[in-house]
Amino acid sequence: MFYILLTFFGCLTGISAVLFGFGGGFVVVPLLYRLLLAAHGADDPIGQSAMHIAVATSTCVMIVNALIATDKHRRAGNLIRDYLWPLGGFIGLGAIVGAIAAVWVSGDVIRYVFIAYLGITLIDCLLRRGFLTRTEGGIPRQLGRTEMSGGGVGIGAIATFLGVGGSVMTVPLLRRCGLSMSQATSMANPLSVPVALAGTITYMAMAGFGNAGLGTWFVGYVDLLAFAALTAGSLLGIRLATPWIGRIPDRLHAWVYVALLAIVLISMCVS
Repeated sequence: MFYILLTFFGCLTGISAVLFGFGGGFVVVPLLYRLLLAAHGADDPIGQSAMHIAVATSTCVMIVNALIATDKHRRAGNLIRDYLWPLGGFIGLGAIVGAIAAVWVSGDVIRYVFIAYLGITLIDCLLRRGFLTRTEGGIPRQLGRTEMSGGGVGIGAIATFLGVGGSVMTVPLLRRCGLSMSQATSMANPLSVPVALAGTITYMAMAGFGNAGLGTWFVGYVDLLAFAALTAGSLLGIRLATPWIGRIPDRLHAWVYVALLAIVLISMCVS
């Protein structure tokens, strides 16, 4: 039942990656965290490291989701190079810092930061102009140097610390540059790749310093069996979502994006 649930929700991560730029973290982290606690208990080594495992496995799944979704959006013509580089490089740099910091922080701290961050993001999307409504016919502005450097490092550090792809920062940022929701969510996938790679490698390496000792099917904090189940489901989800690329009305796309953030926030608060 454990792996059937993971496969089902893996399918949802594939859909969310293609349509909303979520590489899987906002589904995988709360789900895997709760399943690991239920299966092993809070006193078991796996239960004690449940949040670290959830975050690390999430970044690993994100590599697959982000790369495949990026290719789908490239073929659809939604990617704009000027918004991908050098922002992506700064995000990768921040990702290394965030992953190292997360390994040395308790799982409860990561969970509370996750909840606080989601809440702030929701309020920002709802109250600040430019996200829910886009000015039609406007010319998108370019990212400034500070947005690319300082913003990129901050996005990478926070995203990897929380085990998410950074779409909750990159999508609002690009949205307020004047891009459509389809373009902004498309760009979130390639911008998640450096976070996923840096996060996965760092979590695998740094777990040894913490003497994780989680068992045969773990590489560092990455749960290989959970990764396999989630990835199998995500491939199906990506295939199902691909025909909908660019077909969702912009305002509806923005509201559904916000609604998904609210659902995940509620899930983490009651867990």
